[in-house]
Amino acid sequence: MAQETLPDRSPAKGPGAEPGGESGGRERRGRLSGLPARLRGGGRAGWPRTLLAVASGLVMCLAFPPLDLTPLAPVGVAMLTLALRGRSPRTGAWLGFVGGAAFFLPVLEGISAIGPDGWIVLSLVQALYFLPLGAGISLVARLPGWPVWTAALWVGEELVRGNVPFGGFPWARLAFSQTATPLTPYASLGGAPLVTFLTALIGGLLAYAAVVAHRAYRARNARAEEAPARAWRALAPAVAALALIAALAGGGALIPTPASGRPVTVAVVQGNVPRLGLDYLGQRKAVLNNHVQATHELARRVRAGEVARPELVVWPENASDLDPYAEPDAYNAIDGAVKAVGVPVLVGALTDTPGGEKVENRGIVWDPRTGPGDYYVKRHPVPFGEYLPFRDVLTKLITRFERIPRDFAKGTRSGVMRLGPVTVGDVICFEVAYDREVRDVARGDLLVVQTNNATYGRTSLPPQQIAMSRLRAVEHGRTILVAATSGISAIVAPDGRMIDKSREFVPDLQVATVQARTSRTLSDRLGAAPEWVLAALGLGAACAAAWAARTAAKKNEGN
Repeated sequence: MAQETLPDRSPAKGPGAEPGGESGGRERRGRLSGLPARLRGGGRAGWPRTLLAVASGLVMCLAFPPLDLTPLAPVGVAMLTLALRGRSPRTGAWLGFVGGAAFFLPVLEGISAIGPDGWIVLSLVQALYFLPLGAGISLVARLPGWPVWTAALWVGEELVRGNVPFGGFPWARLAFSQTATPLTPYASLGGAPLVTFLTALIGGLLAYAAVVAHRAYRARNARAEEAPARAWRALAPAVAALALIAALAGGGALIPTPASGRPVTVAVVQGNVPRLGLDYLGQRKAVLNNHVQATHELARRVRAGEVARPELVVWPENASDLDPYAEPDAYNAIDGAVKAVGVPVLVGALTDTPGGEKVENRGIVWDPRTGPGDYYVKRHPVPFGEYLPFRDVLTKLITRFERIPRDFAKGTRSGVMRLGPVTVGDVICFEVAYDREVRDVARGDLLVVQTNNATYGRTSLPPQQIAMSRLRAVEHGRTILVAATSGISAIVAPDGRMIDKSREFVPDLQVATVQARTSRTLSDRLGAAPEWVLAALGLGAACAAAWAARTAAKKNEGN
């Protein structure tokens, strides 16, 4: 990016310079007046920048499902960048937290289904990750080429947030707002991290354009003869970068999305859940019966020639909360449904571990002839939902945690299993948000997401999960079968197209002929490398900016 070399002809400062007002920056101006303008840090945030940070979070939220105003993601990034640019790292950290809270509170609104306190606490904890992001952006925005470094810092923030603590919580990444946009094909090259980087880069370039336009306006008002033209020429790198991003992805010509493969006919069963009037045991029996009956209905439609005969069937997570290994009625009901349809069924069930101390969340391959066989155990159970860290302490402090009497066990095996004529890679529920888990099972010919969204029904979370699945389809070049107890279930093509999609809280059967693929995308081959490289790039830029500011400050003190 070209350096900004316009002369300073006015005491009023634009984005990236000193804080406005005499009292706000007099002391700091005196102390740092000898530093290059790029390396000066501003003072307090002030209400205009604080409000801009809040607005940035709210605008970014609108880019995510269910509203899907996807162009607003880079706009929100641009607004936050402008709020941070020219501030000190400490002020930048505060503004980052404010913007993060304004973003996470609405985007994670669906968590309020389990209680407003859990939603607010989780949202504010996620906003804490914007503290170092805000501080880092305030630093790197003083360097030439700052839109690139700010975008890399977004990748670093998502890397940390998606891994720490308790395995992280990678929900609401920038990439997951771009699952049906010109940026989507980039997922097949560098995965979700590359899509996040490009989304943030566009936001940084928009912020850069706003800075240039502001400087040109100031120069024109100052009646400088050549400065406005010079300012507008500084836009050339930004325009060229935006044009290159659009050209590479436009129409899929240079970054084609995968589509071809061996045809296989699949079925997804959404049995639905009862809403009221049953006790806990009755609820579990009703959910299982719903999926059993829906599978018998599928078998009837096949016999009647109303739908094609599937070669495999997928049930959702928690289709049976009754352990089929220990409950003869549950075993017989499932086995009868599988025999009726006559093909292998991937059954979502809860089972006890040996000794009954913990629970396993399983996807079980159930064969019509041999019964239950291979299985996958969820490797990433939800902390504070499916298992309780610090159980001895927390149960004494928060009585609500008594609702988790037993922890879910963590699986240790990959979810790649044989299901009928193909291999499938199974992930369960919010595991679809994790790059590592999905990448590991992308060796399967098809990907499966078994999920239970009943608690979060009719909130923003089910459509956000579908958006993640669409990006994963392109990222790994695989058809994805999403089976949900109450919706949203879906069949997604390898290029991200929606082949079928259910409504919520209704029974639904989806049958389609899809593409089973074995070829790997470049994203699969590169693995986690793009994320780590981009995150290191952002960290290196932040360190370089901090070192430059410190060196300049020492030199100024020496003078």
